[in-house]
Amino acid sequence: MAAAVVSTNGVATPSDWQDRYHHIDQILDRPGPRTDPSFLAGDEVKDFLRNSCKILVIGAGGLGCEILANLALSGFKDIHVIDMDTIDISNLNRQFLFRPADVGKAKAIVAAEFVMNRVPGVKVTPYYGKIQDKDDDYYVQFNLVICGLDSVEARRWINATLVNLVDPENPESLKPLIDGGTEGFKGQARVILPTVSSCYECSLDMLNKPTAFPICTIANTPRLPEHCIEWASVLEWPRVHADKKLDTDDPEHISWLYTIAAARAKEFKIEGVTWSLTQGVVKNVIPAIASTNAIIAASCCNEAFKIATSSAAYLNNYFMLIGTEGVYSYTFEHEKRDHCPVCGNESLEISINREWTVERLIEMLVEKQDIQIKKPSLSTPDKPIYFQSPPQLEEATRPNLEKKVADLVADGGEITVTATTLPFNLSLRITYT
Repeated sequence: MAAAVVSTNGVATPSDWQDRYHHIDQILDRPGPRTDPSFLAGDEVKDFLRNSCKILVIGAGGLGCEILANLALSGFKDIHVIDMDTIDISNLNRQFLFRPADVGKAKAIVAAEFVMNRVPGVKVTPYYGKIQDKDDDYYVQFNLVICGLDSVEARRWINATLVNLVDPENPESLKPLIDGGTEGFKGQARVILPTVSSCYECSLDMLNKPTAFPICTIANTPRLPEHCIEWASVLEWPRVHADKKLDTDDPEHISWLYTIAAARAKEFKIEGVTWSLTQGVVKNVIPAIASTNAIIAASCCNEAFKIATSSAAYLNNYFMLIGTEGVYSYTFEHEKRDHCPVCGNESLEISINREWTVERLIEMLVEKQDIQIKKPSLSTPDKPIYFQSPPQLEEATRPNLEKKVADLVADGGEITVTATTLPFNLSLRITYT
């Protein structure tokens, strides 16, 4: 790419836009061997990219910083960014749009200002807050959405919101979602066409096991080594040490937790409690690697460019990067699930023991890989079973936790599962064994 003219204060000036986007124009000026039939080479596609295409970036952290810079340098000029976090000193080693003087400021606002200063002519509109603060009218204005999030719940929310936006009579209501994620030296990028391809909810079973466990399970009926470790850290530490704060970086504290957790595991005949697992459960830290962020962000922006311009075939629909031992990557198509609560049209069939209580069913909904609903509320078409909120309803339905599901729902009956963090309902068809 030809370098932009830089003033004496280090800020780029828009003296020659043709030079800045020369590398992009070579792609857009003429069709290529993999060009989409709808591709309109020349000024028309360049005008759309630079003057009409409105793109939303969710997250301005490690991935988001890379994505914002890439988009601005690829010709996107109307960019919006949402992030609810402020800048911490620990972010500075990889979130390169921030400086020490920015610590404590809103990530979205600082990132937007940095990009606009460095790439004149690009407008970046920030929002410091939650994605849930915005309604459908906000999201419908965008041509594309890119997620650089570190939250499964936030991904599920925006995925369901974009699926719900789709109107079969209006093709413009379909907003492609490009999702990127990293975990140490591993990462993935995917293209989701709401209602057309598999959605984020379809692939929950590919995620790591959830690390949040119901208090009732860890206190009364532990079944996993993680339950014993959570019991030691959440319940036993404050009981024994009172106001002394648990320091997850202190080896002596971790050793105490390991000893207590191992003793509880032995009591319940559970295997697998180790010192390293204890550390992993209580710290719950995934290392962030700058090079992984850069690769995944580049993949996300590459897909955004291809979708916006039709200059090449976009990803169908999943790209994986494995950088733990050498570098290995592959792509595959993740298929839709018929019983997906977001984009599917079938109830999820669940077979449970006839002796299961409502409390045990809720534990399963929290822990099951392809469901993972935190604090689920349950009801039938006729009556509530258990509601997590408001407090009055929780108190009124709490006695049902100890009742058998079979006493409340007939064999083959349906239960509707909701959660305040998710904008959709899950329909369960219950059978008994």
